[in-house]
Amino acid sequence: MDFQRCLLNVGNALCEDEVKALAFLCTDLLGRNPTIVESASDLFLRLAYQDHLSAERPHLLTELLLIIQRTRLIRELELPELSATTRSLISPYRKLLYDLSEGITVGDLKHVKFLLNNKLPRRKLEDNISTLEVFLEMEHMDLIRDTNLDLLETIIQSVCPMLNEKINHFKALQYMSNYNDINATLTLVNTLTAHSLNLCSVLNHFGLGTYPMTSAKRGICLIVNNYNFTIQALRKREGTMHDEECLHKVFTWLGFEVEIKRDCKREQMLSVLRELGSRPIHSQMDCLVCCILSHGIEGAVYGVEGRTVKIKELMEPVNGFKCPSLAEKPKLFFIQACQGNSEQRPVYIESDGHPVFSDAIQANESIPSDADFLLGMATVPSFVSFRERKNGTWFIQSLCQNLVQMVPRGSDLVSILTKVNADVSQKTDCTGVKKQMPQPAFSLRKKVIFPIPQASPPSLSH
Repeated sequence: MDFQRCLLNVGNALCEDEVKALAFLCTDLLGRNPTIVESASDLFLRLAYQDHLSAERPHLLTELLLIIQRTRLIRELELPELSATTRSLISPYRKLLYDLSEGITVGDLKHVKFLLNNKLPRRKLEDNISTLEVFLEMEHMDLIRDTNLDLLETIIQSVCPMLNEKINHFKALQYMSNYNDINATLTLVNTLTAHSLNLCSVLNHFGLGTYPMTSAKRGICLIVNNYNFTIQALRKREGTMHDEECLHKVFTWLGFEVEIKRDCKREQMLSVLRELGSRPIHSQMDCLVCCILSHGIEGAVYGVEGRTVKIKELMEPVNGFKCPSLAEKPKLFFIQACQGNSEQRPVYIESDGHPVFSDAIQANESIPSDADFLLGMATVPSFVSFRERKNGTWFIQSLCQNLVQMVPRGSDLVSILTKVNADVSQKTDCTGVKKQMPQPAFSLRKKVIFPIPQASPPSLSH
């Protein structure tokens, strides 16, 4: 059947509410308020104009009809089925809101509008306003977004608590691996790994020196340790206190003033970094270290209330522009963050009798364009990161152990991180299948070599 005729038949088969539902689901694709869509044909034309829908790419239509449960229409029009590798164009967040709207009755909607009486304009709470239109206005007022469903969760809990399970399920799915463009991901892994292995020889080849490490105080080492989360989908990060203890010992030994912040919400993390960047004392120090231990998703970490903050946002307050006293000085960030889906279904692995949890974050191009940053991530996309209940994470423990072993030899930091890569990548679970690969990224202009401490290296065992 001609594809345009197929679209016409779909439009004729859909009722007005179904067309509005499709427009809502396509909000992110349209890039504008879906209420401007006048008909199914209008929607399809807009999607075709933006190259989302065509005879060669009909899968969006199949996906939309599946979401609104018009499977019979798919069969009748002989639309192509979605395969396991078909990339979804509708976000899980958009699907969640639609799914919730389907479970909210007319009576429930009245209660929802009542609870939003002092938050939304009165015209958006009139009887003719649908659940999806209420959700759109909440988004417009920035009351909800994919990373902040607190208000919606509170309202749903009061009006129809059974639907909160859908929100919990969505939050669990948020922490799953990003399936987009696996080939590009693997290329990124190979490129960054090769880059980290070759940096030292490149620096030596061009005769670049080292960052000065001559101040009486080496610098501030901030440790943000999120252990106890307030939402059910994010479990306690057992083992993280041992990571904190080891980081404290090692960076104190290296001459840093260690500051620890525990169980921080999103805004608290941002506030802590902004305050840190505002301190003039950095002019008396050589560098800055920041260690973030939390749950995370690609390019971001979670506050204990379940809201995310981008890693770039955490690094921005200490760049050379915002914090002139840290200009031309190395700013070192180490991120150990868990991927939520593995925490929902923990994988127990026997390692000296202690359980091990799968523990990962999707790494992205989070390194700022500013010079003098290093970002050490626990893992790259498509790899896992393990955390032991008793012994902490493989990444942080390897980082601490290699700092203790290699700083006294005069090794530079990137060489140390390369050794961390090698050590962690050799680790496997008891089946010999599951592995981990850390990811360093950097905009360093020189080598980072810590002065050899006069004190004996700290013991990292319990």
